[in-house]
Parts: sequence; structure tokens; C-alpha cells
Amino acid sequence: MTQVPGYSYGSPENTTSPVSLTDLDQLKATLLWSDDDERWRRRAGELLTPQAEDILDVWYGFVGSSPHLVSTFSGADGQPDGDYLAAVRRRFALWIHDTCSRDLDQAWLDQQHEIALRHTAAKKSATDGVNSTSAEVPLRYLVAFIVPLTVTVEPFLSSKAGPDDDVAAMMTAWFKAITLTATLWSQPYADGW
Repeated sequence: MTQVPGYSYGSPENTTSPVSLTDLDQLKATLLWSDDDERWRRRAGELLTPQAEDILDVWYGFVGSSPHLVSTFSGADGQPDGDYLAAVRRRFALWIHDTCSRDLDQAWLDQQHEIALRHTAAKKSATDGVNSTSAEVPLRYLVAFIVPLTVTVEPFLSSKAGPDDDVAAMMTAWFKAITLTATLWSQPYADGW
């Protein structure tokens, strides 16, 4: 997994997240995170990770058809940069895996912080060396993305679920995980976070 350019999970070069493990525990409590959620989050990962490219086809389909979203991937000429979109897509596939399969520990927090910074003027476009006309991804889209990133995975879970799988429980765990990451990604945007 670490062969993807710009994928930095566990790298000592990642900035330490300003969010503490205590903060993370409090966020999880606020999300009503349970042991069942943890179990079903991991099971969802077993089903979603092999389907990541198909999931990304859906996600990139609605990003690509939405000028206000795809504009955040523009190059200096103001047009969507195909290489930039492709580079982010490769890391996005790994993010699906990490969201479901990684321990929610300091390394995971640090990776979420790195991703958060890459949405802001602090690091946007720097990883891929793009001279983008978009200085940052507006926070409103990070929050709003909770819905499409959640509702679009149900068919992927349902299509691979076994007789002992609880798709509703996996959807709940996925929704909580997506909400948690979006919340963590909002940290660099907000004073008093």
C-alpha cells in the first residue's frame, strides 16, 4: 500500500495531530460508537476494500459531473487536472481501506490530520505538485460529503454480504466512521475546534 505516491500512513513526516487520543475517545462517545460498530466497521472493510475501484467510479462520477466539486481539482489553467484526479483517486482507495481496517490510534489520527491539511491552503495540491487555481476545498463540501460517501456504499455492502452479515449495522458503522473523519478533517478550518 505504501507504494502509492503521496500515501503517507505511518510516516514520521506526518505532522502529529493536534487532536489527542482523549479528544478522539470523546468524539467517538459523541457518535455513540460501540463495540458492535467497531466489529461491523472492520467487516465492512473486508467487503468494501476489494470493491474500492467500483466505489470510486461512483464517487468520481458525481464529483466529475459537479462543476463546483471538480473545480477543486483544477490546474493553473482552471480546467480539471486529470493527473491530479488520478493521484488523489489512488490514495482515496487506500482511505477506504484505512477507514474500515486501521486501529483508531495515534498513527490513524496523524493520517487524518495530514489528509485534513491537504484540503486546506496549508498543503492543498502540494503533494502532487499541482499549481491549482483552488486554494482549498471549502469546508461545506467536506461536511456535505458525509451523505454521498455514506449512502452510496450500501449496494456494495449488500452485494457481497454473507448470510451472517448485518448490512444495516455495517451501514451504521460506516456512517459513524465517515462522520468521524469529516469531523477530524474540519479541525484545521475552525478556531476553537
